[in-house]
Amino acid sequence: MSRRLEIGALVALCVFLPLYEAPKSIFWALYVVLWIVNRVRARDFGGRWDAWDSLIAAWIVSGFAAAAFAGVRGGDEWRAPLDLLRYGSVLWLARRSRYAPGEVALALGALVFSTLVGLGMAYVAMWRGKGGGLQLNSVGHVNHTAIYLAIMFGVAVTWLFAAWQGWTAGARALGLAATLCILVGLVTTASRGAVGVGVLLSLLLALGWWRRSRVPLVVGAAALVVTAAALFAGGAEVLRKHEANVKANNVLSYRGEVWSMGLAAWREHPWFGVGMDNYGRITPYRRRLEQDNAAAPTHDPTAALEFAHGHSLFVNTLTERGLVGLAALAALLGALGLALVRNRPPSAAAGETWLLWGAALGAWLVTVGVGVFNTTLHHEHGILFALLAGFWLSRLPKR
Repeated sequence: MSRRLEIGALVALCVFLPLYEAPKSIFWALYVVLWIVNRVRARDFGGRWDAWDSLIAAWIVSGFAAAAFAGVRGGDEWRAPLDLLRYGSVLWLARRSRYAPGEVALALGALVFSTLVGLGMAYVAMWRGKGGGLQLNSVGHVNHTAIYLAIMFGVAVTWLFAAWQGWTAGARALGLAATLCILVGLVTTASRGAVGVGVLLSLLLALGWWRRSRVPLVVGAAALVVTAAALFAGGAEVLRKHEANVKANNVLSYRGEVWSMGLAAWREHPWFGVGMDNYGRITPYRRRLEQDNAAAPTHDPTAALEFAHGHSLFVNTLTERGLVGLAALAALLGALGLALVRNRPPSAAAGETWLLWGAALGAWLVTVGVGVFNTTLHHEHGILFALLAGFWLSRLPKR
């Protein structure tokens, strides 16, 4: 019964992750408590401490170290690391839990189901006149919604590749419909970075399938061509947005200026940064940049804009957590990327192995690729990344 309660809390977390804030937080806490209780009773916490544990611990601790030595005070530098603790703990627990294939499939199915429900709610909200674009209720801003949808598109595509031969015709139709709905939602967000990586994702994942089957590569290439043609033919919002930015000579949407502000603050506090969630409080450095620009031959009043975050996973981490935080993040993402390349499943591996590997690879590609221009690995899509990476890491041999 205690095992069932743990799985139930995990599945409930997956269901409410993009939908409602309070239930999501409650079931996360319940999952952590039940996991600890069950492992204490079994006297088995998933094996000895290893390098992955050290990487995850360093990643979590970097947030609290940045709070202790934050260069800017009076913000959320102590509350914000709790979010890092939340999705870091999910990665830790999922990685140390060798759940049965049926239990993992239940969690992944709950993620797909909740994404489709969340999309329905988002479209209704748009129809009723709510501004801000397509937004999953508990994910929020359209850019963060796009990141979440891009990761889930990778999950849906991977599931099709891994289970297509074993599915009935009805299951295949449902799988294709769910994948298409998520892709349409992703394109609707008009978030250029997430849409770009998402459109390429089916082809990139298909390349990883080359050892097992050539069919996904053909399907992925065809899907890429059809999607690109539909975008151009339909005049999608993401293309109109890009054209408008090009005409305004603002292709990066002021990201260069936002990054300049963050880097100016980082140079003042290079080791531990200004503290998590304090990006919007670095006004002294913004004013200093404005003064420097005013003294320049051509003054640009937009050269240092004030934003709540750095619109880049890497610039944001460097500014808020310094070199220590960026090193911890780079070590974790680098190790995971290397492990995904080195541990690609053999062609004869079970479909579940390929599913978990592909889902983790898709989450990594979106987190790193979109993270160049948007703040990925945050809140809901941080938990989503942690779940998918943790499920796959749990299948690797303990070293």
